[in-house]
Amino acid sequence: MKARSLRWLSLADVSLLPAFVLWFIWQLQFTARWTWWIFVLWLLASFLLHRDNPKTIGWRADNIWAATKLALIVFSLMAAGLVVIGMLLRAPRHLPPNLVSWPRLWRYFAFCLLHQVVLNSLMHNRMLSLVRSEWGAAALTGTIFAACHWPNPVLVPLTFVGGAAMAWMFGRARNVIPLAIGQAVLGSLV
Repeated sequence: MKARSLRWLSLADVSLLPAFVLWFIWQLQFTARWTWWIFVLWLLASFLLHRDNPKTIGWRADNIWAATKLALIVFSLMAAGLVVIGMLLRAPRHLPPNLVSWPRLWRYFAFCLLHQVVLNSLMHNRMLSLVRSEWGAAALTGTIFAACHWPNPVLVPLTFVGGAAMAWMFGRARNVIPLAIGQAVLGSLV
């Protein structure tokens, strides 16, 4: 496929898929629940048309340690910031009983893994093909992630910072597994 066509497809991925996500969240999940299949088909079609492979979409084991080291540094700083904010806001210091249940953690990790595939394997990869600046692409990817959490006044700023940081980390060490684990930990803290 020609480079110009791929750019147009990338532009469709970063603009139309988030619009569809919002439509699904606010209406379709209640009126046409079956439309979740569109996500699956969209992802597969995009990966095929762009000729993505396990390395480009971050499904790999050869760099797991490098990606994990980077994620540990960034997510530790974010977790510390969330703990400090929680203390300043006098959040309860006891954990809700269901927070540490293994079934809940496993389901939440799977949800975060799906987020990472959409956010980074698709969105950030496409944004990198449209924007020359790595930081600019990460900021725009974070903006899209935050917009998909609208209108929650807590999640919008947190998902902007988290989404931009995760996109930046993905650009440096393409692996979605440490990012999904870190997102699950941060989401549980929030």
